[in-house]
Amino acid sequence: MEQLNRFDRILAILIQLQSKKTVKAQELASRFEVSLRTIYRDVRSLTAAGIPIIGEAGLGYELVEGYKIPPMMFTKAEITSFVAAEKLVFKFIDKEMKDHFSSAIYKLKAIIRSSDKDWMETIDKHVVMKSISHNQLSSALPNTLTTLFQCIAQKNVLEISYQATYQQEPSVRDIEPIGVFHESNYWYIYAFCLVRNDYRQFRTDRISNIRILDQLQFKQHPDLEQYLAEREKEANFTRVVLHVDPQFAHYLHWERKYFGFKKESLNDGMVEMVFDVKNADMGFARWYMMFGDRADIISPQSLKDTVRSLLKSQAERLA
Repeated sequence: MEQLNRFDRILAILIQLQSKKTVKAQELASRFEVSLRTIYRDVRSLTAAGIPIIGEAGLGYELVEGYKIPPMMFTKAEITSFVAAEKLVFKFIDKEMKDHFSSAIYKLKAIIRSSDKDWMETIDKHVVMKSISHNQLSSALPNTLTTLFQCIAQKNVLEISYQATYQQEPSVRDIEPIGVFHESNYWYIYAFCLVRNDYRQFRTDRISNIRILDQLQFKQHPDLEQYLAEREKEANFTRVVLHVDPQFAHYLHWERKYFGFKKESLNDGMVEMVFDVKNADMGFARWYMMFGDRADIISPQSLKDTVRSLLKSQAERLA
């Protein structure tokens, strides 16, 4: 983020202290891209100005219960970000959460200036987010995310009916939900499965039933961020090198990052694209076949073999 001057940073720290129960100095230092020593000095300045902050370095800071700062004025850039956030939220979350977010936006509009309301409404009319073609949540459970967030906060155990890809019928699982993440246009639950006695991730659109149990979680689980970081480290990556017709290469710019694109360069009149493909499955081979007449596979041989097998199967089906 853009470096703030000291006054603006101290004010932003005060706002962040009001936004959550406890804020750690490292969190503030990372957000404002300053040293811990600078954050300690800024917090001392706030306390010297009479702001009732409790806590200390290493443990985190919080405002004394009941203390509130006066309503803040929003900049036009911040108001614009609210419009963008609203459009994105309505595309990715469930119906109940949309209703709650709409209520929050109305409260926000109630406290901003009239001129800023006009600004917000003008932008709102000219920004459209089209819905995606597939349902990210189960059609039978339109409020899955709301239920999950509630259970994560309360540490309830959930009973779900889940349709795994390798099973013909749904199976019933008792899970301890830990976190929710969005990846490749789907929502996933990361949870400890009491049936499998291990950690699993579940795609929300494959859940056909969900029930909150009175039972509370009994295990201390790692954070979701830790799981995602470890999963990334454990993933098997295959280095793929393609030579693409330079007149066609720019058409791949929008999708290539999804397939692990790393870099490109010119090589003998062709655009050399290098990918690190995660858990090299059929996905990359099928994507390559969309433009295979304009590109050559330099490596690995296994990708060539996969594409050759797919083309042979397709030719037999067309015969």
